[in-house]
Amino acid sequence: MTINKTKNGNEVIIALEGRLDTATSPMLEAELKDVLQEADSLVFDFAKLEYISSAGLRVLLSSHKAMLAKGGMKVTNINDIVREVFEITGFADILTIE
Repeated sequence: MTINKTKNGNEVIIALEGRLDTATSPMLEAELKDVLQEADSLVFDFAKLEYISSAGLRVLLSSHKAMLAKGGMKVTNINDIVREVFEITGFADILTIE
């Protein structure tokens, strides 16, 4: 998985490419450690994300909880496979998806 981080003022955009699963979610957690403390708003761009597992969902949920007291978090550009996972797990009702 490739992680691209872009800052736009106090907003941080994390663009993921590849698969977010048990093997790669620790990489994302490590990247988010500082971001979650510094950013007022967090955007995940999933335009190139092919797959997400329960381990990836756990990272999203913990990020969502951390950002609730700040400017919030949203997920953009999800494909049909990721959308289906979000809908089946109920994440579509929890996360802001654009």
